[in-house]
Amino acid sequence: MKVIFCLLSLIIISFEGSSLFAQNRKLTVILLRHAEKDTSSGASKSDPELMAEGRQRAERLIETVKKYKPDLIYSTRYRRTKATVLPLAETIDASYRIPIRIYNFDKLEEFAEEILQSKARTIVVVGHNTTTPEMANLLIKQKRYKALDDAEYDKIWIVEIRRGKKKPNKTEEKVINY
Repeated sequence: MKVIFCLLSLIIISFEGSSLFAQNRKLTVILLRHAEKDTSSGASKSDPELMAEGRQRAERLIETVKKYKPDLIYSTRYRRTKATVLPLAETIDASYRIPIRIYNFDKLEEFAEEILQSKARTIVVVGHNTTTPEMANLLIKQKRYKALDDAEYDKIWIVEIRRGKKKPNKTEEKVINY
């Protein structure tokens, strides 16, 4: 009888522990602006491609981000944003390519909530000079970051969120250059 009671106790503790772990799971959100876009006279003004320097930066992104092992990658619908994360999406796992999901940057608050509700552990989001710092502000629930200068392409926000049902989410963030 004592053995059965001990086994049942261990099973109950295991289930409670795993549910506790699920409630307090860490979410890492990596936010960046698209790489350098083509601003030459022949380039599309509304939806330009990346210039050579931007394609090189997109390749460098792989080394900067791969240690986080992204589960999801989000981009706006523009060529420059998708091209920035395409090399990353294709090289995260040799057995499959992570699909690049499109989000609407006009609805950032809704998108921030979607990210917070996600079951993913690591999400990469590529946006624009105004939307990327604003998304960081929404995730940390503070107005800390301002829009990037038009010529600034080298910042990445890494926001770590400890999700909990009983306590509010706890966030830590850092900004790195790549």
